[in-house]
Amino acid sequence: MANLTTHDTALAEQTEYIVAPATHDPSRPPRVVVIGAGFGGLSATQALARAGADVLLINRNNYHGFWPLLYQVATAGLEPESIAYPVRAILRQHNNAAFQMAEVTGIDFEARLVLTDGDPIAYDYLVIAAGSTSNFFGNDTLAKQTFGLKDLPEAARLRNHVLRSFEQAAREPDAHRRAALMTFVVVGGGPTGVELAGAFAELIRDVLRKDYPKLDMREARVLLIEAGSSILATFPERLQRAARRKLDRMGVDVQTEVAVASVVGDQVLLKGGSSLAAATVVWAAGVRANELADDLGVEQARGGRVKITPTLNLAERPEVFVIGDMAYLEGYRPGVAYPMVAPVAIQMGTQAAHNILALIRNQPLREFRYFDKGQMATIGRRAAVLDAFGIRLTGFIAWLGWLIVHLLELIGFRNRLVVLMNWAYNYLTYDRGVRLIIDDQPPPPK
Repeated sequence: MANLTTHDTALAEQTEYIVAPATHDPSRPPRVVVIGAGFGGLSATQALARAGADVLLINRNNYHGFWPLLYQVATAGLEPESIAYPVRAILRQHNNAAFQMAEVTGIDFEARLVLTDGDPIAYDYLVIAAGSTSNFFGNDTLAKQTFGLKDLPEAARLRNHVLRSFEQAAREPDAHRRAALMTFVVVGGGPTGVELAGAFAELIRDVLRKDYPKLDMREARVLLIEAGSSILATFPERLQRAARRKLDRMGVDVQTEVAVASVVGDQVLLKGGSSLAAATVVWAAGVRANELADDLGVEQARGGRVKITPTLNLAERPEVFVIGDMAYLEGYRPGVAYPMVAPVAIQMGTQAAHNILALIRNQPLREFRYFDKGQMATIGRRAAVLDAFGIRLTGFIAWLGWLIVHLLELIGFRNRLVVLMNWAYNYLTYDRGVRLIIDDQPPPPK
């Protein structure tokens, strides 16, 4: 095995990432490049750095985001910066790990170069963990007319839109238009859709009702639309029913076996011919692999995900690993690929790092084995569903478990403290403290 880098060597060779030779020089440590600072990419980077590998992490943003709490940013419960942490601060403890903020535009497998919006970056081993994006199933209209929820700018844009819609409703004389401005449609009954619908209902009931006393909140509506036969389809039926009962009690109109065909202005057109008026439509009906997967020239599966071997690399390119939401690997259940969730990405990142180290040391690779820790979703105040290790819970205990798990998974003591204080404030006061419209859009015309 080649000698691994020291701090001084890493700093001296950092500039060599740019347009370096494609072949590995045995006099220096192998270079590992990781694309994406999400759960998978960060997990791989940290595992490699702890082992002494020379690793460079590339990401379009300079932060790692805790996306399971994005919906709380969108509903004015948390500040955007409370669920994000600078990548450079995370890697500060690893002398042999570097970070570069860049947009990856492609990969030249033959030359072993990562193509970016700046200079190309050479690698000996590559981990692609660029994550996922909203899946509109080829419907460009839906992509333009609905809100996604995959990054901080999208969450902040949705929050601004919601608050601006109520400001406009407060001065809107037309009853039909006013009702549309106060109507929220969430498309997709998975965990994200359920959590967002519940948060919208609580925002209206506990906060906006007091902020806008002259508005008749009976005109406000939250609809959760799911094309399948049930919400939270991956959960046991008992938990599905419990979640739906809770949403019903919160005033959320849950509609299953209903599909959205298009959105035109404030009109949501449903398959079957009916429609409804809503100024806010959030698309949570599916995700697909990052568009980078389409440009790799490799075999793809459902959702644009890249087919990989059980050892997490490309069959034709053993030095290239694909993990997380971008990777398609069956094994979760017979004929079923591993889900696009954070625990899978984290475990894949660690395993990919171990296998890269095995390649460097000329050792055999290990196949990926997933340890399923279960799943959970919060529905609202003091309510959640939890399915883990054969334990199935609803209500307050599940909600408390959800709070603890998400708080512990956040990176940074400050972030944990800020989020905990926000949650305590929201819980005790029935209020949300982040009701600011901070974008630079002009106010809507009268």
